[in-house]
Amino acid sequence: MFSSPGIQPREHVDMIYISMETAIALVSVLGNVLVVMVVCVNRALRDTTFCFIVSLAVADIAVGALVIPLAIVISLGLKTQFYTCLFLACLLLIITQGSILSLMAIAIDRYLRVKIPIKYSIIVTQNRAWVAVFLCWLLSALTGLVPMLGWHNEHTHGNLSTTSDDIIVCTFTTVMRMDYMVYFNFFGWVVVPLTIMIALYAEIFRVIRKQLNMRAEATCDTSKYLHKELKLAKSLALVVLLFALCWLPLHVMNCIVFFCPECGMPKSAMYVGIFMSHVNSALNPLVYAFRIQRFRATLVQIARRCMLCKHKETSPCPNQPSPPPLAKKTPVHP
Repeated sequence: MFSSPGIQPREHVDMIYISMETAIALVSVLGNVLVVMVVCVNRALRDTTFCFIVSLAVADIAVGALVIPLAIVISLGLKTQFYTCLFLACLLLIITQGSILSLMAIAIDRYLRVKIPIKYSIIVTQNRAWVAVFLCWLLSALTGLVPMLGWHNEHTHGNLSTTSDDIIVCTFTTVMRMDYMVYFNFFGWVVVPLTIMIALYAEIFRVIRKQLNMRAEATCDTSKYLHKELKLAKSLALVVLLFALCWLPLHVMNCIVFFCPECGMPKSAMYVGIFMSHVNSALNPLVYAFRIQRFRATLVQIARRCMLCKHKETSPCPNQPSPPPLAKKTPVHP
């Protein structure tokens, strides 16, 4: 997504790339729409952590519905005005930054939950969580739109006569400066948040392990609660790990292009990096489904409702029996 290969005649590798991207887009949208549905259906999942998970799911839906189609169109050689192309590139950055900040908000939320368990419910309320989600996306928009303020490639790409009214072949590197991508976007808004998240999860695991050791003879309920917290923290840390594994290759390739222009970067390698960054959006629902028991149970309920609707067309869906609603929120059980 961030480093678009040069426009060449459509080769076999291009068609494979487009086919795989289309499949990932469908999986990303469907999977993350299910994530939002699960949180809406199950009241027990409507806690502060899942506010941020919904924010992350919305970013992943945007990747499938907007980012991947844009990446495919750009790979085919879209011709447009400079600032139109630049805005599209900034839109991709905003969505990606929203994912990163949502992940960091989740890490901070879990850290507060284990660090100050008694005051947690007083400090971290539902309204404050949604305010934090809004701030995450506001900050994402501000950082992603920085190139629109002048940190871009106009007058520096190709020749000095290039203007904003000229029609250009829209690629990411045509409009976006690599010093912005490497120093500001990667080092400032990817490496720093990832480092903070690693430190937070390391501290979360340390605190929970310490509490488990100190309370070896504590009540069964306390021990069970701590083990559930530990399992949920591991699941969310896995989401962060997958994000890093999927996104770092593309950023590393950007660094190579920037620091070693003569090294060159194969088109196929760039496609792999772009594809891996998009695959990440399809992985998160799988992590939730396989690692969080309450999420999985609600997903099964939704699937059963859909099957009942299909097999009993004579009876409207709303009249089908549904699981009784929970009277109140309960702790998230992984």
